Amino acid sequence: MLKQATAVLLLSGAPVCGQSEKNPNSFIYQPPVVQKVIFDDSVMLEQERHSYATNLATYAANLVSSKMASKESLASARRILALAFHLERRNKQAVVVNFQLREGVMPEVKKGDYNPRTFARLLMTRAKLLLKSNDDNESERLLARCFIELAAHIDPRNEDAVFEYENQRIDSGELDWRILTDAGRDKPSRDRVTDDPPD
Repeated sequence: MLKQATAVLLLSGAPVCGQSEKNPNSFIYQPPVVQKVIFDDSVMLEQERHSYATNLATYAANLVSSKMASKESLASARRILALAFHLERRNKQAVVVNFQLREGVMPEVKKGDYNPRTFARLLMTRAKLLLKSNDDNESERLLARCFIELAAHIDPRNEDAVFEYENQRIDSGELDWRILTDAGRDKPSRDRVTDDPPD
């Protein structure tokens, strides 16, 4: 009787040890391509880049979880994780979150070093320091633009961040995030922007 029941179970195609059915609530995530890192010690020291990369990855994971992996949150996470990878290519949190999203796994909500409002202020402060640098460093200016845009979207009530973000859009147009998300592919045209700004 036991053998017959086992045979029926196997023939019915029911999942057995180590097998699982595909989650019907799974989502599609396109991971960033980062073959060449843009930011190095000439922009920020290694420990500082590690800290920002970790907190950016944590924010991205929490954003996707809180928005139930909406299309917009996944697009934002892709850009944020790309930035994290450019700050620290092998950042553990960024690698893990990127893998989970690629596999259609909802990341667990984690507590970062800062709440979103504080993190936005920190990004703004660091962006201002990067812009005050006397060096004509294109990487510093690019990182400052990224930080300002993220700060404005992370905390839209931060008037300084929103004001600076809108000013940089007026002066330079929308930031082309493909510079970060598709680093290593053919250089994208700066005249055409396809990525929407992050949430």
